[in-house]
Amino acid sequence: MVTAPRVFRDVISQPEAVSELLRELAKSKEVHHAWLFTGPPGSGRSQIAFAFAAALVCPQGGCAECNACQMVRIGNHPDVQVLNTERVQISIEEVSEFIEKSEQMPALANYRIMIVEDADRMSERTSNLLLKSLEEPPKGTIWMLCAPSESDLLPTIRSRVRRIMLKVPSVDEVARLLIEKYSVPEHLALTAAAQAQSHVGMARRLATNAPARERRSKVLEAVLAIADLPSAISASEILLKLAESDGQQLTGELDEQERAELLARMGITEDSKLTPAMRSQIKKLEDAQKKRATRSKRDGLDRIFVDLMGLYRDVLAIQLGSGQKLINPDLENQIRALARDITQAQAIHAIEKIQQVRYRMDRNVKDSLLLDSLAVSLRRKRA
Repeated sequence: MVTAPRVFRDVISQPEAVSELLRELAKSKEVHHAWLFTGPPGSGRSQIAFAFAAALVCPQGGCAECNACQMVRIGNHPDVQVLNTERVQISIEEVSEFIEKSEQMPALANYRIMIVEDADRMSERTSNLLLKSLEEPPKGTIWMLCAPSESDLLPTIRSRVRRIMLKVPSVDEVARLLIEKYSVPEHLALTAAAQAQSHVGMARRLATNAPARERRSKVLEAVLAIADLPSAISASEILLKLAESDGQQLTGELDEQERAELLARMGITEDSKLTPAMRSQIKKLEDAQKKRATRSKRDGLDRIFVDLMGLYRDVLAIQLGSGQKLINPDLENQIRALARDITQAQAIHAIEKIQQVRYRMDRNVKDSLLLDSLAVSLRRKRA
């Protein structure tokens, strides 16, 4: 059995995918030019793409310790370019600029790696722009796309990539990663991994960020308190504020840092008189930050929906007597009360409604309307 390079050590529960990449790395001929990593949220799509990229640019094939591996890890290797939009959708301008970068020669390594995270956020027009680069990439350029499923991309793109399908790791595997890599106490690691439903990034945030854990608790408490129309509207308002708060925490410090850096580059102080060109630069930054704030709030709402589906999954587990461990054991009494108040059909309908709202959110329906509709549908109708 071939031992995987150390850069793959944090890629958990994906032996088949790693084995296929190792076979590719071992080939004497040139590596395939386009890859698609798919899998559910939390499966580690971006993580395995970055590990593969590091193995390709590392002189030792992925030692995880050399300068090349460290530069990939912190995101500043000149031959590993990443497109990770702050917008709700990846714009055609972002992809066009990214394609131009793909045509440059590698600076340090034998390959130039182009990673597109959330490739499912491209429109059909934007995807078609990328298509030609996937068909005829410059020598040494390797594309890596990440998306939840193959169906999220155009058939013409799917036909030009080699596909790597990932699976969600177990709760125990995610907890072990939190313990070993981030020194999280065992009980907290297991709780965070379960609450995140094995989503590695979300589990890490819950394990290391107390405000994130507190917001999650408030989300579930608000929904568990829904009984009638007034409480449903109140819960909707709470959920929207929590999503906004979550987004502000993630982007607030970065916004301030970016503004300070821009002012420093332009030599601006508090007493400086701004020229039209300076105002234009500041306005451009503020517009970009507003778009990022919108994306961050939407991501916060999506995390709320995932948590709510986990809540009703617990309700179903109790109703069916499945004996499965609860995602939210700290709320067992309240969940059992809800399980008595609604039928299995109503619990299933709640999950379907949450999924429907997630879909509509991607279609740019107003957030408050979506949450009002969801909260009203979650009112308890006595079994």
